[in-house]
Amino acid sequence: MQHHSPAALRPAYWTQACDHLMQRDRILRKLIPVYGHEAMQARQSPFQTLIRIIVGQQISLALGRKLWARLVQACGNDMGPGCIARFTEAELRELGLSLRKAQYLRDAAEFFARPDRLDPAWWESHDDAAVMALLCDIRGVGRWTAEMFLIFFLGRPDVLPLDDTALLKAISHHYFSGEPVSRFEAREVSQAWAPWRTVASWYLWRSMDAAAVEY
Repeated sequence: MQHHSPAALRPAYWTQACDHLMQRDRILRKLIPVYGHEAMQARQSPFQTLIRIIVGQQISLALGRKLWARLVQACGNDMGPGCIARFTEAELRELGLSLRKAQYLRDAAEFFARPDRLDPAWWESHDDAAVMALLCDIRGVGRWTAEMFLIFFLGRPDVLPLDDTALLKAISHHYFSGEPVSRFEAREVSQAWAPWRTVASWYLWRSMDAAAVEY
């Protein structure tokens, strides 16, 4: 999956958000022009987006990409709930997934067995809090995973994923000279970004590692 897109494919609010952020934040005033030809691209499949995020939980980006590639190869063109449901936990573990992640993927497949949940419009009809509540009922999906879904599948504009270590690292690097940063301090910095905290987070991720924005 691509992690950036040409201007024609970026979310409709992206230019407005960038203008706002460059006016309000001295760091983003410098960063955004550096990566101004890139932007977030929302995904097409809610199921694929969610399971890719689950696969990447708490492991390196490189390992996450490797495991995802194995899963895609195993499913072929049928990367849907039916394919994942056909694998046993043992077969998923043979691809390199932990036992817990194998269980989480199978639970996600069960959740998405309802056809309406595979329809992007169904998700778009729910607000952020409702999406979070729905996803967090799936075993293995917590706040961070649900926020990544809000950002990378639904393209919601004002998500601040304070559980994301890469974002905290970027805030530490750019705003605190590399000193450790608390969630409280990160939230204070982010006040200037509302209502476009997703966009600010995306550029901060991008400034540290291109691969960090590819869910």
